[in-house]
Amino acid sequence: MENFGKEFIKFDTVSSVSVTDVSAPGTYHAHWHNAAEFTVALKDGCIYRINDEVFELNAGDVLLAWPQQIHETISIPADGAMFTQFSAVIIENNLDLVSISRFLYNCKYISAQKYPEVTSYISDSIMEIKKIHSSSDPLAETKCKLCIYNILIKISEHVLSTINYNSTDETPDTSWNYIKAACTYIIENSADDISQKNVADHVGLSTFYLSKLFKRYMNMSFPAYLSNIRVQAAAKLLMDKSISITDCAFLAGFQSTTAFNNAFHKITGYSPRDYRKLYR
Repeated sequence: MENFGKEFIKFDTVSSVSVTDVSAPGTYHAHWHNAAEFTVALKDGCIYRINDEVFELNAGDVLLAWPQQIHETISIPADGAMFTQFSAVIIENNLDLVSISRFLYNCKYISAQKYPEVTSYISDSIMEIKKIHSSSDPLAETKCKLCIYNILIKISEHVLSTINYNSTDETPDTSWNYIKAACTYIIENSADDISQKNVADHVGLSTFYLSKLFKRYMNMSFPAYLSNIRVQAAAKLLMDKSISITDCAFLAGFQSTTAFNNAFHKITGYSPRDYRKLYR
């Protein structure tokens, strides 16, 4: 892949939230930014790439490019799509959203044919953001953010509804509460040298049982989840070229550059050095 570049999102009069008109460019090179970008297809034949996945959208479909994900507009018809962009801070300020980011960030496409209620809600909300954004309402910023939060709740509920609960000894709600508490602790302390035992002690479970719940509810192990959180933190640090790659690794919580390089490449598909170069 080539011709990558970092896109600097300029949020207009409504802080942290931006919305296009329907004259979005027909093509746009692969790029990334520290903002989420949710696109609604207005016509059939909208083709995009997120990371290494290609998506062809029909009218009404929704594409979700999350913060720091490489995305590209391959081809869309004239006036074929509109999208809203919002700061990653809106997600990061809510630990419940961050704790399920593993699931959210894997959700990149929602079909209008398969999930019409979800896609219609997102489309209507983006239209409402556009309406508010162009108004002279003194509370426009807060109202736009409220729309974004409502979209995030809708997507979160949609994503969480696909999780299968197979616990036989506890109710799903009780088990999920343990997982949320564990994820919150990990997020808040990921820069430190924490272990699975630290987290288990904090939430009041045995290390073995926490590991069992993690695999069941998060579809990944504790070490893998911790690596994901640290890689997300490192990716943000790599945006600042005054910080060395080694410092990015240790500031994010990795205990060695080898572990950092391996985890970063496994999760993003790029070495930290190449990742930074792509977003020049």
